[in-house]
Amino acid sequence: MTPGWRDRLGDLAGEVFNEAERLGLRILAGSGPQPYEIQAYRGFGTHQRMLVQGRVLESRDIGPSRDSDSAIGNLINTYKRIGSAGVPRARVRVTFDDVVREVVADDVGFFREWMEVVRPVSAEDWQRARLRLLAPLRANQPDVLAAADIRVPRETASFGVISDLDDTVIQSGVSNVLSAARALALGNARTRLPFEGVASFYRALERGGDGQRRNPIFYVSSSPWNLYDVIAEFLELKEIPAGPILLRDWDVSMNALHGEELRRYKEPLIREILTLYPSLPFILIGDTSQHDPEIYRAITHEFRGRILAIYIRDVSANAERSAAVRALADEVRAAGSSLVLAEDTSGVARHARESGWIA
Repeated sequence: MTPGWRDRLGDLAGEVFNEAERLGLRILAGSGPQPYEIQAYRGFGTHQRMLVQGRVLESRDIGPSRDSDSAIGNLINTYKRIGSAGVPRARVRVTFDDVVREVVADDVGFFREWMEVVRPVSAEDWQRARLRLLAPLRANQPDVLAAADIRVPRETASFGVISDLDDTVIQSGVSNVLSAARALALGNARTRLPFEGVASFYRALERGGDGQRRNPIFYVSSSPWNLYDVIAEFLELKEIPAGPILLRDWDVSMNALHGEELRRYKEPLIREILTLYPSLPFILIGDTSQHDPEIYRAITHEFRGRILAIYIRDVSANAERSAAVRALADEVRAAGSSLVLAEDTSGVARHARESGWIA
């Protein structure tokens, strides 16, 4: 990023939060304690164990986006998402078939629990666990319920896909901090745009080489969990295949998107997915704006023979960055895979078609 981006981001963040506070708090003032809610996140698993995850928080009162939503309304909703108050140490009962487990959230309301399944689940791609808040409870509030969808790949899946989101699927402009912050603060799921061809390409990957597969797609992003609802709605609106969405805790430090920070967050999640499905090869998709190529190279060396290809969208205006990513291709090839750097979706789709991975 260009020199001084931290200062510009700080200035913009101050303006956004001051305006959001002025507008948002005026609307919320006097509303009293908010009811609790469970925000369930999509998980994943096998016929023996499944990951259930979510967050207990005070209700943010944010509905689905509309075409008529104004920039001011979007700004208020952004304020609500970022300022959402998690419920520390909340207790949640998770029920799947005959399995019942009580989980305890962390200090900001997040819970993440692997559940052993006592008998094989059905052949459906998605399973559903039922969630109920046990404590704390507001007086006179109805039962706090939610449902967590869990992706269990079929045995007929030929490969899996692990994909970044920002500047890979969504046009986020992460390399331009001001543009990215404005899009986040003033937009919604309808105003955010996918890259051309992404939806059809990901649907083709899901269907596989013969068009009959149900290959699972996992989204691993550096976006904060606070934006989960925006991302999930965006994927649905743009008809991009649904999949588990794995985000990160909100981190206001200026090092949040640095290489080492991203590696400490992304690599364990990718490793967890690959380890859970030892017989399933994977395609990794990312972009040049952050450190996806370096992270994927390390994964390819660690899981030799498991990575079919690495697809990287070139969104960098820096020729040195593009050249550095191209130089990684030799290392990836030595590990038994291939790295394809392309400026648009058609470039990687052509490689996938020639390799027989899409129809």
